[in-house]
Amino acid sequence: MNKVKRIEILEKLSQVYQGAKIELHYQTPFQLVVAVLLSAQATDIGVNKATKELFEKVKTPQDMIELGAEKLSEHIKTIGLYNAKTKHVMALSHKLMDEFDGEVPDRREALQSLPGVGRKTANVVLNELFGQPTIAVDTHIFRVSNRSRLARGKTPEEVELKLLRSVPSKYKHPLHQWLIQLGRYTCVARKPKCGECPISNLCEYPDKVL
Repeated sequence: MNKVKRIEILEKLSQVYQGAKIELHYQTPFQLVVAVLLSAQATDIGVNKATKELFEKVKTPQDMIELGAEKLSEHIKTIGLYNAKTKHVMALSHKLMDEFDGEVPDRREALQSLPGVGRKTANVVLNELFGQPTIAVDTHIFRVSNRSRLARGKTPEEVELKLLRSVPSKYKHPLHQWLIQLGRYTCVARKPKCGECPISNLCEYPDKVL
């Protein structure tokens, strides 16, 4: 994709999705880390439902430790892989207390040292909490980037790095949410709604149906 068309796409997305926000509910930095970890292979709606009562009790890593694994598991049992996620959240809580004074770190390496936190989760936290120009490539962003030819890649990290190289600085921070919105509600997996897509005239997807 040439630079001119890429800028046109970014400008259009900025008009349509300006102000788009993360759909996971949280009040504290720790709650965000937990919510993002729980969202792996689960929907934001499902996570929000599971964490509604949990987050009324748990605001900090210490709160989670005091709650305990058994009660945490009861709260999140409706979420996929909840047993493994329970172990990760408890281990993560202990590590935050033991090594980071209970605070969520603002560095990628430190975040990815936490149990259950991979590159995608770290990118979400860095973008949402600390305003860093990171792009967490989930299934939606991976699909949209490859279909539109905005950034093609065989792996999420390859797509992420291509986006970071090709997208001008002023778009990097908000682009994460713009692409999620486009992928979640319009450029859906099975039957993309090309006729409703704000960038349909710029998208280079060869099988688009208008």
